[in-house]
Amino acid sequence: MTLSSASGNASGTLYVVATPIGNLDDITARALRVLREVALIAAEDTRHSARLLQHFGIETPLAACHEHNERDQGGRFLARLQAGEDVALISDAGTPLISDPGFHLVRQARAAGVAVVPVPGACALIAALSSAGLPSDRFIFEGFLPARANARRGRLEEIKDEPRTLIFYEAPHRILESLEDMRSVFGGDRPAVLARELTKTFETLKGAPLDELCGWVAADSNQQRGECVVLVGGWQAPEGEGALSAEALRVLDLLLAEMPVKRAAALAAEITGVRKNLLYQAALERQADS
Repeated sequence: MTLSSASGNASGTLYVVATPIGNLDDITARALRVLREVALIAAEDTRHSARLLQHFGIETPLAACHEHNERDQGGRFLARLQAGEDVALISDAGTPLISDPGFHLVRQARAAGVAVVPVPGACALIAALSSAGLPSDRFIFEGFLPARANARRGRLEEIKDEPRTLIFYEAPHRILESLEDMRSVFGGDRPAVLARELTKTFETLKGAPLDELCGWVAADSNQQRGECVVLVGGWQAPEGEGALSAEALRVLDLLLAEMPVKRAAALAAEITGVRKNLLYQAALERQADS
């Protein structure tokens, strides 16, 4: 009896299964059961995943589902799902679709009425956030920044006034230049954490202002190796800037009566010299109260 037939489904089920990001003990009992019982495992790299399955004595067949073939091969997996077979989707490490392939297959399956079931587990960004000591009630995940310096700095400029904790993935060969760009755009005193090689032998979590963190990574080439998660504290108004003057609010109210929030905040910033981010937040609050 398959997993789906046990639940009464006519078609198969696509299981999105999280796998360890380093320490193999982090795999869940449910993940192991699903991987053993499905008809097929769609894997980002079959050679990499074969070692994982071998470790746990799992003999389920593997098929490649990576960024270069995902759109084309989706129909192959979908046909098997529609024929009543269960399929598991895994990435090389962690939770699929989080800066990994799988989105197109999941979307195709849902569009075809196939049940998609998450099997949660390890995720590098959540593991890093939980241990970073930065605000975790509100955060944004930016994934990988652009590889080219100009595009990377441009993206950082777009989010430099973001008040929520920022989370990035970065390749080891770009970690230092990315941190230096963050220091340049966000300021050297912005708090940050480098979470490297999480759950692995050389796991490192280093928290410091960006200026200090850049110097630490530059001085130790070992910190420029392995999988990296970078967390940066959100923008906060300097002391004394938190309260808007009555004149700034008067200008903002006049503009809000004539134009959308974003445009009103931008124009009010030009007129009053107050930071756009503060005016935008005030505009949202005034709209909510009206």
